[in-house]
Amino acid sequence: MTDSPFHGVIPPVVIPLTEKKQLDLEAFERSINRMIDAGVDGLFFLGSSGEVAFLTDAQRYHVLQEAVAIVNHRVPVLAGVIDMETLRVVDQAKRAKGFGVDALVATAPFYALGGPKETERHFRAIREHTDLPLFAYDLPVCVHTKLDPTMLVHLGKDGVLQGVKDSSGDDVSFRWLVLENEDAGHPLQLLTGHEVCVDGAYLAGADGSVPGLANLDPRSYVEQWKAAQAGDWNRVKEIQDHLARLMFLTRVVKATVGFGAGVGAFKTALWQMGVFNTNQMREPVQPLEGEDVAAIVEVIKKAGLMDADAPIRK
Repeated sequence: MTDSPFHGVIPPVVIPLTEKKQLDLEAFERSINRMIDAGVDGLFFLGSSGEVAFLTDAQRYHVLQEAVAIVNHRVPVLAGVIDMETLRVVDQAKRAKGFGVDALVATAPFYALGGPKETERHFRAIREHTDLPLFAYDLPVCVHTKLDPTMLVHLGKDGVLQGVKDSSGDDVSFRWLVLENEDAGHPLQLLTGHEVCVDGAYLAGADGSVPGLANLDPRSYVEQWKAAQAGDWNRVKEIQDHLARLMFLTRVVKATVGFGAGVGAFKTALWQMGVFNTNQMREPVQPLEGEDVAAIVEVIKKAGLMDADAPIRK
């Protein structure tokens, strides 16, 4: 690992909403402080867990403005600048810098899909318009482009990219990325977006993790990172097993799929744990209710994140 400030546990922050679907500043501050107090190494705003695809530009900028003020330089702030095409991403990047973020995170372009040539040019064009550290966000399930490890390392050597957030789920490709990055002198900070297989990524050589589940249990992810740094792989696996069982909360949802089951389950758990005031979602996704809430509560109680006799919040 290099001396880069971007390492360790960097949760992608889930955004709490009021019943009227406005940013809940009280819950937002409570959640951010809870993760910082647990020892996280940074916070990533406006990623998938932050429902970035569901936000207007004004809502994105409001989130960043409040996030930077709440964090107040205690940990590095990474901001997603995720949009359909390059010039919109450049505009997002310029505005994010104005709010005082520490690094940017961008996917490949989407909707008007290109090939490897256009994807590489996309990242180079972003670099031409910002001097902030830039992370490539490998998210093929949403943007329908898988980022090539060789291209990423090449962009790292050229100073275009400073890191990669790998949420591809492709562990073979990630392993190759780690190896090529090491062969090139480690120009990139490599962060895994896994929740359930973080231990394997650390063993392969990842510089950190960006797990949405860390919004719920940041202390376990922080302890896992420290155990990995100490070479205590038995403890790393033990913690991972606990976290994998906690992630069952996304599997027990029956009413919906996608963001509604994933981020929806995170929000519901945080609401039931008293961190959030609601489990409200952005349109058109609806909040979980009824049997789904009860099933999620059962999972978080088994994981020790909620008292066994605590009632279900209504």
